[in-house]
Amino acid sequence: MALSFVSGPVTVRVPATSANLGPGFDALGLALGLHDHVTGRVTEDGCTVAVSGQGAGELPSGADHLVARAAYAAFDVLGARPPGLALECDNRIPQARGLGSSSAAIVAGIEVARALVENGRALMDDAAALRLANEIEGHPDNVAPCLLGGFTIAWTEADGAHAVRLAPAADVSATVFVPELRGLTAHARAALPAEVPHADAARNAGRAALLVHALTAAPELLLPATEDRLHQDYRASGMPESAALVARLRAAGVAAVISGAGPTVLALTQVPDGFEAGEGWSAAPIAVDSDGAGLSGSTLGLAERYTIAAGRKS
Repeated sequence: MALSFVSGPVTVRVPATSANLGPGFDALGLALGLHDHVTGRVTEDGCTVAVSGQGAGELPSGADHLVARAAYAAFDVLGARPPGLALECDNRIPQARGLGSSSAAIVAGIEVARALVENGRALMDDAAALRLANEIEGHPDNVAPCLLGGFTIAWTEADGAHAVRLAPAADVSATVFVPELRGLTAHARAALPAEVPHADAARNAGRAALLVHALTAAPELLLPATEDRLHQDYRASGMPESAALVARLRAAGVAAVISGAGPTVLALTQVPDGFEAGEGWSAAPIAVDSDGAGLSGSTLGLAERYTIAAGRKS
C-alpha cells in the first residue's frame, strides 16, 4: 500500500524526563514540564535540520541529526520515506544533563513521522512507537515517560519494550538543579560494576516498589523510597558536585536523586526556603508533565494513553 503524506507542516511537543528516580534503575521515569518543539514538513528532496535554543550551533544540520534519524526509522516502519524532509527544532531541554534530551529527540522524530503520514498513528500505534524508540535509545526508562507523560514503569520482553503509565500524586513537588557542566550517559554507564552485592540488590528492589506507592499515593514516604544502592554511589566520582548536592539535600530531609545519568539533581519533595545549591547551579521548580508527546496545541492521543503492555492501551 502506497503511503500518502500530509501537505502542510506539523509541530510536535515532547517533554523532558528524569529516569531512575533513585532505585528504579533503567525502569522508572517521570515526564517533566519542559518541552522541545519540532516542526516537520515534506520537501522535494534532501534533509535539513534547523536548531534553535539548546544545542544551536552544535548539533548536526542534516540527516545525521538524531531527530531526523528517528523520523526516518519511523518512516521505514510505516512503509516509505518522503522525497525530502525539513525539520525545525526549538530546543528547551538542556543537552547532556540527565533530563532526557536524546530521548526527546527520538520521540519527536517518531511523532513527526507519524504525523506527516496520513493515518500514521493507526499504522504505527503507541506500542510500536515505544518499541522503536527503545530500539534507537537502548533502554526504555526515558522514552516511555516522554511518549506517555506522567510516571512510568518500563521493561523489555523478547518482543521489545513495554510500559505502564501511572499518575503521580497531586502534591508531588519537583525541583531540578541543573549544573553548568555536562555529562555523558556512556561515561556514567561505564562506571557501573558488572555485579553488585545481593543485599544491595534486595534493598533496591524494596525501595523501588515503595517508590511506586510513594509517588502515586504517599509522597511522605519519598525520602526513604528514593534511596539507591545500585548506581549513584558508583557514579559519584564522575560527578562529585552532584553527589555532594544530593547528600546535602537528603540530609535536609529532601527526597533528592541524580536525574538519569546526571549531572542534574532532581528533588521530589519541597526544598527548604533559603537552600542554596551553590555556584554553578541553576535551580527551578518544575511541574510533572501529564500529557507526554503529541501534536503541539492538541491533546490528540495523549489523555487516553495509560498502558502500553502486550500491545494494549487502556
